Amino acid sequence: MEKTIIAVVGLGYVGLPLAIEFGKRYRVIGYDLNDARVRELKRGEDHTLEADLQGMQEACRLHETQEKGLTFTSNAEDMRPANVFIVTVPTPIDKFNSPDLGPLLKASETIGGVLKRGDIVIYESTTYPGCTEEDCVPVLEAASGLTFNDGFFCGYSPERINPGDKVNTLTKIRKVTSGSTPEVAKRIDALYNTILENGTYPAPSIKVAEAAKAIENSQRDVNISFMNELALICDRLGIDTQDVIDAAATKWNFLPYRPGLVGGHCIGVDPYYLAHKAKMLGYEPEVILSGRAVNNSIAKFIADKTLKLLIEKGFAILHTKVLILGVTFKENCTDTRNTKVVDIANELEEFGCDVDIYDPWANGAVVQRELGKTLIPNVEPSTPYKAIIACVAHDQFKTFDFARYKQQGCVIFDVKGIVPRELADARL
Repeated sequence: MEKTIIAVVGLGYVGLPLAIEFGKRYRVIGYDLNDARVRELKRGEDHTLEADLQGMQEACRLHETQEKGLTFTSNAEDMRPANVFIVTVPTPIDKFNSPDLGPLLKASETIGGVLKRGDIVIYESTTYPGCTEEDCVPVLEAASGLTFNDGFFCGYSPERINPGDKVNTLTKIRKVTSGSTPEVAKRIDALYNTILENGTYPAPSIKVAEAAKAIENSQRDVNISFMNELALICDRLGIDTQDVIDAAATKWNFLPYRPGLVGGHCIGVDPYYLAHKAKMLGYEPEVILSGRAVNNSIAKFIADKTLKLLIEKGFAILHTKVLILGVTFKENCTDTRNTKVVDIANELEEFGCDVDIYDPWANGAVVQRELGKTLIPNVEPSTPYKAIIACVAHDQFKTFDFARYKQQGCVIFDVKGIVPRELADARL
């Protein structure tokens, strides 16, 4: 049987951990078209802070001494020896909330240029049901000159990486697998089982696997949207949302979701992919899109509530200093993709507030380039902030001296439940 050689296409939050784990057992070619990213990895560094750097170094050393191990490249031709290609590129949305398949189709075209008879292409990038076979396969065929399920084969195994989570890591998460033929499905399932501790779930088809991934995050999005709507109602009632949740949670089958900002590369994006496919099939997905609308409204609610509290305390809005704690989409990670914190800052700035954003986890250059915001390097105690919004529950913020600012009459909005209750003027 031919020796397995794997090419992982896309070395971000998903691809790099996958390349490292496979690199401990197989020859792995890690490909990314970003030269700077490849140079960083060759230096043994990872700005995402998601990789096991020791494991990466061990996998790279294996390549030097054995017929396995990990190498990095930005030259697509270096992938030619591979017979299994795993695609882990981003699948974002555009400004109209429609799927942007550009990175996925470009990766397919690149792979098609080095694809050989009998090779397998596995997609991990989140997308809508049917995308692999209806959108990606034609690109592979055109670029390679080969025929699907004759010259080459495909599979889909949705990523389940959770940025910032050091417990539910790649090898501990059960994975869904699928293939374009029964034989290929078995090969793909066996391949993933060589690196997973909790095994796999073989889906009956690629479309089922794609749909399963789409609904995982869509379900969570809808559940959070309900709690966000509850928070909006509780605000009008003048009662604390968390008090209501705590009381309701005494019933055994209540699901204690919390309200909050919904961003990131999955939960705030995947529902649009599912909705897009539904519309293509002539169905208008009302629940999914209404949930998205509610979650997208929360940033404005937080900003408007903060402005209202400032006015109630007699502060002028124009040039009022506001501190936002956190800009990443979740706690203890560097990922700022689709963060809704920027929406809060933009809303406050439109009303004339001077907004500072502090985040010890975020990369300032990335935030400036991707989000158009400048991070402050630290919080100066002498800065006369009139409002503080705690948006992200980084460990560093749990010991922040909120009491000091409260004594100065500062408005404190606790979005994530990290501020002592007696110090918060508002909680989501």
